Amino acid sequence: MTAGRWHRGAACALAALAAIDLAGCASRERLSAVPTVASPKYPDFVFPSMPANAPAVVTSRHERGWQFLQAGDLRTAEQEFGAALRRQPTFYPSIAGLGYVELAGDRAQPALGTFEKALKTSSDYVPALVGRGQALLALGRPAEALDSFEAALAKSGDATALADVRRRVEVLRFQNTQSLVTSARQAAAAGRHDQARQIYKIAIEASPESAFLYRELGLEDRADDDLDQALEHLRRASELDPSDARSLVQMGEIYELKDDLDAAAAAYTKAMAIESSTDVGRRLEGLREKAALAGLPAEYRAIESAPQLTRGALAALVGVNLADIVQSARRPGSVVATDTRNHWAATWILPVVSAGVMEVYPNHTFQPGAVVRRGEMAQAVSRLLNLVALRRPRLSADWRKARPRIADVNPGNLVYPAAALAVSSGVMPLLDGETFQPTRPVTGAEAVAAMQRLRQLAR
Repeated sequence: MTAGRWHRGAACALAALAAIDLAGCASRERLSAVPTVASPKYPDFVFPSMPANAPAVVTSRHERGWQFLQAGDLRTAEQEFGAALRRQPTFYPSIAGLGYVELAGDRAQPALGTFEKALKTSSDYVPALVGRGQALLALGRPAEALDSFEAALAKSGDATALADVRRRVEVLRFQNTQSLVTSARQAAAAGRHDQARQIYKIAIEASPESAFLYRELGLEDRADDDLDQALEHLRRASELDPSDARSLVQMGEIYELKDDLDAAAAAYTKAMAIESSTDVGRRLEGLREKAALAGLPAEYRAIESAPQLTRGALAALVGVNLADIVQSARRPGSVVATDTRNHWAATWILPVVSAGVMEVYPNHTFQPGAVVRRGEMAQAVSRLLNLVALRRPRLSADWRKARPRIADVNPGNLVYPAAALAVSSGVMPLLDGETFQPTRPVTGAEAVAAMQRLRQLAR
């Protein structure tokens, strides 16, 4: 019961009990008149309630002590509680009352001892638990104070009686969590990720419904290379806060590291639905490309590391990276190539030839294993650029006007128009000494880079 509620309900009873006590003690001591308390001096103190079987002579002095305390008369309050204890030395409500008197007099350390004494007699006595918490708080021991307040709430059967204590617990929990988070972040910044993880776990015990704590712990798990644990904590963060896009992005990155591309794509897609992000969009696009690449033949995946590009590999690169352009440029009629049926790139060779990007030789062979040289690559690139120009005519006008100086290919050379277009568009760079070196074999890495630039131009 709080001070206010006690005052409202006990004023009349106190007067009657005081009269009884006065009658019995008139010959021994003269009692001061009980003050009328309109506004309690210490409203956050919890009235030390008494057991039902307490003697009336003890309860009378105890209640008088509380009335004097709330009136601000600490000396008389102490005398009254002391009088109750002389009659019954183990009367723990009055022991707690003395603790509140000491607390009101800014004597937090003695008050702590007095509340502990009351709790030795009755370990689950709520007013003493609250008083101990207040004394610990005054002594600068908030974590211990929080424990005492939480114990009081756990023992209290009245959901509304300790409203002030509940609010104080919420504040202390928040402050405690903030302090722990600060410590954890400092440990993480110093590279002590295992220590940071332990601190976050302590914070979660204090605040188990805080999504951001699970996210922060997940990040530390990842920094400590514990990917499975990181995923578990990030999932929990996402469950607690469905609007937490950051946790989903982190999950996507971890799934990528674990080569679970489907799960990564699902996480990125959920994150984009919550909060659109250019960076996440790029990640998702790259992931889809990875998934598509994973489904391609092993020979295709090996192109980038090949020291020399073959005609079949070039056709595959064009067919995969610029499929829509190839499809829209295909001409009616059949293409005959007698040597492609059993080649791994057969799926793309005939469409690329049909689109006019590459050619079949006069003897109706494609020669998919032949090495591609830079001059031939420039021819294929220039044809693709012409197809791109149908979509972006203004951009292509700048390429056509350019007449780059190429040290080893003069403007009269048959290769020059294709080489100039490839260079001016940025698809194929010049080499050492501003040369094009048309007879030099193309590497797989060069071809992949050229396709990436063409894709960017085609967008």
